[in-house]
Formats: sequence, structure tokens, C-alpha cells
Amino acid sequence: MAALTKTPTTAPDASRAPTGARSASRPPFWTNRRRDVLAGYLFIAPQLVGVVLFVLIPVGLAIWYSLSDWNVFTGKQTFVGTDNYAALANDPQLPSVLWATAVFCAGVVILNIGLGLLLAVLLNRRFRGATFFRTLFFSPVVVSVVAWTLVWGFLLQDNGGVNGVLDAIGITGPNWLQRGDTAMVSVIITQVIRSVGVNMVLFLAALQGVPSNLYEAARIDGAGSRVIFTRITLPLISPTVLLTSIITIVGALQSFAQIAVLTSGGPGLSTTVLVYYVFQQAFEFNDIGYGSTLALMLLSFVMLLTLLQWQLRRKWVFHEQ
Repeated sequence: MAALTKTPTTAPDASRAPTGARSASRPPFWTNRRRDVLAGYLFIAPQLVGVVLFVLIPVGLAIWYSLSDWNVFTGKQTFVGTDNYAALANDPQLPSVLWATAVFCAGVVILNIGLGLLLAVLLNRRFRGATFFRTLFFSPVVVSVVAWTLVWGFLLQDNGGVNGVLDAIGITGPNWLQRGDTAMVSVIITQVIRSVGVNMVLFLAALQGVPSNLYEAARIDGAGSRVIFTRITLPLISPTVLLTSIITIVGALQSFAQIAVLTSGGPGLSTTVLVYYVFQQAFEFNDIGYGSTLALMLLSFVMLLTLLQWQLRRKWVFHEQ
């Protein structure tokens, strides 16, 4: 019987395959999905760079500075661990600073949101001159903070314009910025008058988005103005109320120029809020480490209040589950 011979089998050489066959087996690198992903990253790249440069890096440096004792004049920086954090508990001025911060924020937030909503409700109606009054109440927002505060500093002096008006009606006005009880009131009112226009515009936009047929149905059912406002208007504009409360609280905690120009934190510590106290410790007393620690405390307050409002939104914000 003849021996059966096996013919050797060899694997096909991929290099000899036609070029078209090789390209057909490999998908192109720039697929539609990868192009979309790249386009998305390019669009958010400026925001990411801004967050890294102006948020993450400064916060990281503040944490490092809070763990050290840095003399900016000699350039000597010594690691001290948690000494600056322990100094918070022994700072005799910190309770007064926190109390002034709480009073200032409470006054600004309550008046700003309440007055902004009241102005929005009044100016949401159609009457002659509505556009003029909207522009009038919003115009302080576009004015420079320092210029606005300087003008009010002159008006609130002992012989300034406010006391001049009071003298004309037979009332002797105090020296507003030199007394502890009136200095805080003056700073709060100055801040509210300047910034209430932002909340007014936001509330106006929200009110104009409420369907008019809901008001008509409520009036047909015999509902009064108070019931309509509390049962229809407020629930429908509650997302805007949440937004204004967050930005107003954050803005109040960051108010610096008004305090610096009007009162410089005085008299005493009556108007020394936390952000101004940070400036004093870091740049007037050259204690960068303790100033950074106070700045991190301020950051934690902002974050906690924002998270608290965000968690409570489910209980009073319309359409939140």
C-alpha cells in the first residue's frame, strides 16, 4: 500500500493580504462616538481649567498654609501642624466675629429675598412706568461696589445727606457708622439696596412663567389674593426661591468691600464679619497661616449651608421628589 503523505499546511501571510481587506477588518480610529467625546471635552475644557486654577489649587494652597507659620516678609515658612486649628478655640474675638457674621447674613438674606419678591410682585403688573421702575431698582447692581459704598459713606456721616433729610422733618439722626447698633443696620441696608435688583429680576422671570389660567381658575373658585399667592404662586416659583436663597447667602458671606469701605469692621468688632476677619489676620497682622485657617472655616460654612438648603429642597420646592 502506498504510504500516505501529508502536505504541509502553512498559515496565511497577513502581509500578503490585500490592503482593502486589512483596512476593512480594522474599524477607523475616529469613530462618531470618539468625535463626540472629544468635542464634549473641548467644550468643558475652559471650565475645567478655570476650576483647577481658581478653585482647586487655591484651596489646596490654603490647606497647606493653614498647617504652617509663614512670615511673608522674611519668606520663612515653618510647618506647625494643627496649631492654627487649635488657635480657633482660643481666639477671644472669634465668637463676636461669628455673631456679627450671623446677624449680617440673616439681615441681608431676609430683606433681600423678601424685598426682591415684593418688588417683583408689584412690578409684574402692567401699568405705565413699569419698565422705568424695573430699571431703577436694577441699576444699582451695575454700579461699582466701591463707588456705591463710598457714596453711602458720605450720606451716612453725622452731617451727611441721611441726617439732613431727618433734620428737615424734625428728627435728630445718629452718627450711623460710629455706633455699634446703627453701623450693622447701615451696612445691611446698603448691601440690600445694591443687590436686591438681582433677586427682583429672577423673581420677575419666575412670575411671568406661571400660567395665567391657574389664576383664572382660582378666582372662579372664589380664592382670594392671599390664597392664590400661597397656594399657586409660591409653589410654582419655589425653584427660583431656592436659587435666590443660595446665591444670596453665598454673596452675604463673601461681602467684603462694603465692610472695608464703610466701617473697617468697627466700631469695635460690631461689623467685623468672617471674610473681613480673614483679611485682617492674613494681610494686616501678617498671619497667613491663621488667616488660611479662617478662610477654610468660611469655605466650610458656605458648603454646609448650600448642602443644607439643597437637602431641604425636597420638602418645599415644587416638583421635587
